[in-house]
Amino acid sequence: MSTPKPPAPGSVLDRILLNKRDEVAAAMRLTGLPRLREAAAGAPPARPFAAALRAPAGDGPPRLIAEIKKVSPSRADLAPDLDVRATARRYAAAGASAISVLTDARFFGGSLDDLRAVRAEVDLPLLRKDFLFTPYQLFEARAAGADAALLIVAALASPLGDPEVTDAPRSPGAPDLAVAGERLSVLLAAARAAGVDCLVEVHDAPELEVALRAGAAVIGINNRDLRTLETRLEVTDRLAGGVPAGAVLVSESGIETGADARRVRRAGASAILVGSAIVTAPDPRAKIEELLG
Repeated sequence: MSTPKPPAPGSVLDRILLNKRDEVAAAMRLTGLPRLREAAAGAPPARPFAAALRAPAGDGPPRLIAEIKKVSPSRADLAPDLDVRATARRYAAAGASAISVLTDARFFGGSLDDLRAVRAEVDLPLLRKDFLFTPYQLFEARAAGADAALLIVAALASPLGDPEVTDAPRSPGAPDLAVAGERLSVLLAAARAAGVDCLVEVHDAPELEVALRAGAAVIGINNRDLRTLETRLEVTDRLAGGVPAGAVLVSESGIETGADARRVRRAGASAILVGSAIVTAPDPRAKIEELLG
């Protein structure tokens, strides 16, 4: 297995993970894991996320995970005053198969309250999209109404993706994919215990190998490099052939038009995850219809 280049000091991913560690430590002081486990166990049954993303065989349109996204580190404010409840209803009415909700506050302007609000409005499967590296966050997701959670191999490969959360300082460093595989296997088992599916995100072939070895059933190919924020649809073109037929493949980021959606569908994606193109569109419903047309 080849080793990716280490992230540049102070990369976007490093800054997000450093902040996230502080957030998780603060949350754990307020609410312990046993209490979260109880809340997750008492939640209604999870909706089938993976099944909702399986497009029929053939050249039909992909399934759509429509994202509620207020802010983007790559594009600054997108829709900071977005009405998440009304947006969720519009997404469901327009034909989305699932909804992704950003819950990171500092970098994406989201929150778990946004997730709870969307859960109260729609019956579609919901994905908690955040930078998750601890079982605590998976139970937190389920307790807030999520049916699935995002796990990012690049984040788990970082020294900052250590699931042992303490107030001790941590420093960025070179990624370790062997460690990422171990952490991913633990988190996938924790997700099963919490009752959530996982969308496991990769950016290159070595990360894809890690995800498949860990048994990930839903693979997200992110066309955006989280270290540089560069976006290229060629990433899906290049990696899709390595995803086995039994897995669900989701293409993420950089999908702006119906032509983009058709391109990644031809490459092998069963579903697409789209946020910025929808929330910034003058007519979000028309944009969804274009993507699914």
